[in-house]
Amino acid sequence: MHDENENDTWLFPTKAATELDPAGSLPQTQTQTQQSGHEGLVMRSVKRTLRDQKELYLTPFKPANFKWDALELGVTSALLAYDRHIEKHIGTAHYTLYQATSDVAIAGLGATLGGVWIWGLKGNHPHAKETGLLELETLVNTFLIYAPMQLLAARQRPGEGNGNGDFWMHHNINTSFPGGHAMFTFAMATVVSHEYSQKWVQLLAYSAASIVTVSRFMARDHWSSDMFVGSALGIGIGAHIFHAHCDPTLSDSCKRHTRWIF
Repeated sequence: MHDENENDTWLFPTKAATELDPAGSLPQTQTQTQQSGHEGLVMRSVKRTLRDQKELYLTPFKPANFKWDALELGVTSALLAYDRHIEKHIGTAHYTLYQATSDVAIAGLGATLGGVWIWGLKGNHPHAKETGLLELETLVNTFLIYAPMQLLAARQRPGEGNGNGDFWMHHNINTSFPGGHAMFTFAMATVVSHEYSQKWVQLLAYSAASIVTVSRFMARDHWSSDMFVGSALGIGIGAHIFHAHCDPTLSDSCKRHTRWIF
């Protein structure tokens, strides 16, 4: 649970902090206070992200999560074995339509959640503000896991190379494994679904994430195993960040501590 008061001073300066001296500039002591407060916020954010990363990377090794590890490894192994067989049956028609559908869905989800955050900040709505902040933290933490996995896996996309989806072929962060669109959208959908437990909100959020995932797969941008791993990781990261920092006075899901981890 984060401290609302720590951020408010920087985001919304007090009247005393905004009063100008006769020359029209902020007094030196007040300027220094604002600078030190800004630096403090940045440092707190970095430390908090590093703690989250440590917890996320250690999560699969906790005995309570071994059953989820086994389930994900089992499904991933099966999909890896059948990736090429599945790929042959999806065809190549309308792939541009699928790509456009994916782009529209992820843009719509991102814009909606961005709007919720702005509404929370401008209207002083604590729940909406927390949703936006946790979404941002979730995206940062998702990227910090996604990027190393992309570099290490270096998997070819369908249609690249010999068409077998070989791993360790080109090391950059625009490879096939894991599915980035699935990972980021399911992470976002999980946070908002935990923040707002209404069924229609959860349905819309997970539907948007599913549309992005399926359409990217149908556009032959990823193998089936890429999308499964990306979706599972996104759900796990989103749930972890939510429960690590949520305010139980704002969300019923925070009180139950229901986790979907890996």
